[in-house]
Amino acid sequence: MVRKKSKKKELVPPTPAQLSKWDRKFVWHPFTQMQEWEQDDPLIIEKAKGAYLYDIHGHKYLDGTSSIWVNLHGHRHPTIDKAIREQLHKVAHSTLLGAASPPSIVLAKELIKIAPKGLSRVFYSDDGSTAVEVALKMAIQFWQQQSPPAKKKRKFVRLDLAYHGDTAGSMSVGGVKLFHERFKPLLVDTISIDAPYCYRCPLKLQYPSCEMACIDPLEKELSSRHKEIAGVVIEPMVQAVAGMITHPPGYISRVRKLCTQYNVLMIADEVATGFGRTGQMFACDHEKVTPDLMAVAKGLTGGYLPLAATLATEKIYQAFLGNYDEFKTFFHGHSYTGNALGCAAALANLEIFLAEKTLAKVRTNSRLFKQLLKPVAALPIVGDIRQSGMMVGIELVKNKETREPFPLTARIGHEVAMDCRKHGLLIRPIGNILVVMPPLRLTVRELRLMTSILYRSLK
Repeated sequence: MVRKKSKKKELVPPTPAQLSKWDRKFVWHPFTQMQEWEQDDPLIIEKAKGAYLYDIHGHKYLDGTSSIWVNLHGHRHPTIDKAIREQLHKVAHSTLLGAASPPSIVLAKELIKIAPKGLSRVFYSDDGSTAVEVALKMAIQFWQQQSPPAKKKRKFVRLDLAYHGDTAGSMSVGGVKLFHERFKPLLVDTISIDAPYCYRCPLKLQYPSCEMACIDPLEKELSSRHKEIAGVVIEPMVQAVAGMITHPPGYISRVRKLCTQYNVLMIADEVATGFGRTGQMFACDHEKVTPDLMAVAKGLTGGYLPLAATLATEKIYQAFLGNYDEFKTFFHGHSYTGNALGCAAALANLEIFLAEKTLAKVRTNSRLFKQLLKPVAALPIVGDIRQSGMMVGIELVKNKETREPFPLTARIGHEVAMDCRKHGLLIRPIGNILVVMPPLRLTVRELRLMTSILYRSLK
């Protein structure tokens, strides 16, 4: 008896209608009110190329937020594509717990080469939240392992409106009440100071005549409580989720000086600002500041794969060395720590910076962007435009003279973003603030197109 060979069933790709239905039925989206989502036709991105995203219906959109601040050199960059393919021929992942891998070793060396001078060690993790969480845990353990132990140093100073991630520790040093208030039982107590928000100065002063009075509260806290403070956590130069709040020049230098003066660690969260976004490789570079710990993620792999790192000084690292029975080991890690594919993508990302002179292009484009945004700034509902390199926040107001904000229930940012989408630009607002952070490789034509769509939608 001869058995008939069964025909192999070919998988039929789902239709756009099926994808929309299944998405609404099975997927729970982050930072999304799902009741509204279930009533709308979801935007489903199928492919991308350069600065553009394409949905399942074939519509084309400029990626105005770099797919939430991760994509640097455009989608499907041949250098990163090739690096990932080549790494796949070797190994996709192997653990760093008791072992090592060539991509993670070489990447650590390259990161230290470009990092602020004095950072010397790289600890890998998976995303920005965990990179910050790692820094907080390192800081606490560092003080406990001093001789004699400084066990009282276990508090952190944070800026109001700060955002450092969604893990328990990173939420604790955040200052966005809407995101964190409900989780208060999980959070540790921190010391909050006002953000240097010049447009809405909490001290009702004006820069530069204020002489940066916003630094005084930090000095006050450090001078009186430095024996219980482990570190100051800061997003250098730009508080991104807060609405692209740009710090006045000299602010991060003053923070560094005060941390050194009062023997407190400076922890820089460069998750959003790192890898060229501000026109320098890292925001700390603008003022030649070296933090004690620095968290990086988002742009690390050029927007391809989740990978993060916490960079530490040698002084921090040395505090964790000892005999086995001293248990000074940093007991923290992730299954995918130092993932080989992610590290290969990150190395290719850094290669592009050199080959394409990316930082020089960012500085040129940011100057053009500033000029193009002048007509936008003149519009009646635009109260303030804040820019650092290719990071831009456009604050919308009900009254330009009084700076009266729109009520959040008006959802003005959402309305503008939806109109931009109709004209081929994807942006994501934060309340009344439009956040624009396109890929660094944007062409002049694409930059002009993006700005013209913004102008039209705001007008």
